[in-house]
Amino acid sequence: MSTAPADGSTADTPHDTDAGNTANTVNTARSVGGTVWLTGLPSAGKTTIAYALAERLTSEGHRVEVLDGDEIREFLSAGLGFSRADRHTNVQRIGFVAELLASHGVITLVPVIAPYADSREAVRRRHQSAGTPYLEVHVATPVEVCSERDVKGLYAKQAAGEISGLTGVDDPYEAPTDPDLRIETHRQGVHESAAALHALLASRGMV
Repeated sequence: MSTAPADGSTADTPHDTDAGNTANTVNTARSVGGTVWLTGLPSAGKTTIAYALAERLTSEGHRVEVLDGDEIREFLSAGLGFSRADRHTNVQRIGFVAELLASHGVITLVPVIAPYADSREAVRRRHQSAGTPYLEVHVATPVEVCSERDVKGLYAKQAAGEISGLTGVDDPYEAPTDPDLRIETHRQGVHESAAALHALLASRGMV
C-alpha cells in the first residue's frame, strides 16, 4: 500500500488538493464495503488519517481504497472548473465511484473537502438508495491550526494574494452539523484519530 503523505487538502479548488497515491486493494472476503467520507479544511489532517486507517485495515485483511482527489480531477473530472456547480459535479463523480467500490465490498476512504453540505447530502442519499453503508467524518481542525500547518503553503499564498478561492478562507466551507464522527486533530494525534475512526467502523459492523 502507498505510504501516507504528511497531509494535504482536496481537489475541490485549484489550490487545495489532497495528495497521495490510491491505496492498493487487497483481495479478501472479510470486508463489509462502505464509504467513509472525511471532510475538513485544507491541511486539517484528512489524508493522513485516511492512509493511517487504510494501513491498519489492510493489515487486518480488509479490502481498502483511498480515493485521491488529484487523481479524480486528472482522470475523471478533467475539464471541470471550480465554480460551485463544477465542484458539486466533481463531488458527485467521486461519490459515484465510492459507492461502486463500496457496493463490491471495498472500504472506500474519501479524504476530500466537499465544501458544500448539499453536495455531501446528495452523496449520502446515493448510498442510502443503494443500501450501501456511508459515514461522514468531520476532521474539525480550526482554520488557525490549518494555516499554521500549511502543508502546501496554500494559506501563505492566499495571504500574499498569489491565489484565491481557498476553502475556508476566501471560499465557503459548510461544516457538517451532525457528522457520524467529529475528529479534532489539534487535540489528538494521527493514530488516536485513526483508532477512533476504526472504532466507528467496528460499531457499524464494517470491520
